[in-house]
Amino acid sequence: MEKDEIIESDNNQIERQNEELVNQIVDDLTLFDDDLMSLVFDKNIPATQLVLRIIFNRAIEVISVKGQEEFKNPLVGGRDITLDVHAIDVDGEEIDIEVQGDSEGAHVRRARFHSAMIDSRMLKEGDKFKILKDSYVIFIYKHDKFRKGYPIYRADRTVLETGEPLNDGSHIIYVNGTYKGNDAIGKLIKDFHAKSSKDMHYKELAAGVHHFKETEKGRDIVCESVKKYAEQYAEAESKKSAETSRIKTLAESVKTLMQNTSVTLDQAFSNLGISDSDRVIISKQLQK
Repeated sequence: MEKDEIIESDNNQIERQNEELVNQIVDDLTLFDDDLMSLVFDKNIPATQLVLRIIFNRAIEVISVKGQEEFKNPLVGGRDITLDVHAIDVDGEEIDIEVQGDSEGAHVRRARFHSAMIDSRMLKEGDKFKILKDSYVIFIYKHDKFRKGYPIYRADRTVLETGEPLNDGSHIIYVNGTYKGNDAIGKLIKDFHAKSSKDMHYKELAAGVHHFKETEKGRDIVCESVKKYAEQYAEAESKKSAETSRIKTLAESVKTLMQNTSVTLDQAFSNLGISDSDRVIISKQLQK
């Protein structure tokens, strides 16, 4: 076999392995994975209404739903956010639905930041504050955030001295992804854990999962999304590895120079032309 044929054969094998890996990842996706969740809910008013009616335990009419909508921070260098699902109801109330698997991503201060970003876009110049609509930030969390066993935790501001609600219209909700009740919220959580539409209770959710995981057209979209994420992750890891190697090499050079010439740490930094930012990192490494 010629060299070019061997290379082509190896490349084809790697490509097949990558395709198998991507397909396995897609098979294992659930609505707790934001890539799938955002696709299923994007422009899907029936599915969004279903989830909100169960969580709110009241009727709600949704008029707009967008998946993966970016909110830009008006400050230069300020942090932007991307909402997994951004919904608006018929009364103009704004709702951010996030799925989260880890505790750091569901930090209570993240919910506060999301709430502030949503509120900041509601009023135009000259609008009175009293017309500000209610906003909701909902974390459908894979675990039990507060470990008390409740299916839902609702956080609204209260006046500490009186115990009365402030009624400022800001609402933060955590859904317990470990809840296993046989009620509506329990069935909703089971659907979020399901890998197949056949295992789901609610047809509004099953239809979206079926399309994006079990039809060729929809699955191709998810596979492409997974491939893109994998490439970005691999690129980020490669850069991280290269940066770690660079810092390690510089640290070794500093250490060797200090041992061989008895110069101080600052002198070694200056002699090697090491930047201020790298000096901080290398100093910490040398102290370990």
